[in-house]
Amino acid sequence: MHPITWLLLTYKVPAEPSAKRLALWRRLKSLGAVYLQNGVCLLPKTDEHVRRLKVLEHDIATMQGDCVLLETVALDPTQEDKVIARFKADRNDQYQELLRRCQDFEAEIAKEIAIQKFTYAELDEEETDLKKLELWYEKIRKLDFYDAPLAVTAQERLQDCKARLDHYAQMVYDAHDENR
Repeated sequence: MHPITWLLLTYKVPAEPSAKRLALWRRLKSLGAVYLQNGVCLLPKTDEHVRRLKVLEHDIATMQGDCVLLETVALDPTQEDKVIARFKADRNDQYQELLRRCQDFEAEIAKEIAIQKFTYAELDEEETDLKKLELWYEKIRKLDFYDAPLAVTAQERLQDCKARLDHYAQMVYDAHDENR
């Protein structure tokens, strides 16, 4: 088995303005990078990641900063496993937050049923909220390079949310048929 190849980015940017430093951090996190320490992060080596990091290299230079971009592999399987575990932990944190939002979504549906608020406007709002959850899941999944353990749970929970929404939708339709 071939070792996994990563891109290692080390950078240093001026402390001020902090908004630029924070924007850089957000951009790296949005790519799925894991930080080994401040200013040192890793991404799996892909053509897309190489392109995106080259753009960031230019951006860092315009911030009066400095960076080095390297291709690297782990020294041994144990080190490789440690790095993969960091990627999985980051994604699990994101899936965990998604699961909390799914719980909120389910509670909202239960509340609407309890108060018998069977309106098309409410149904539309709940459908929009579910779509946001689904898009968020897809965004996390795209960054889940090593199949974090909570991925399956999150997918199943989203299916549960969809089923609850479908049940609520049927109640809305039934309520409107009774009012005619």
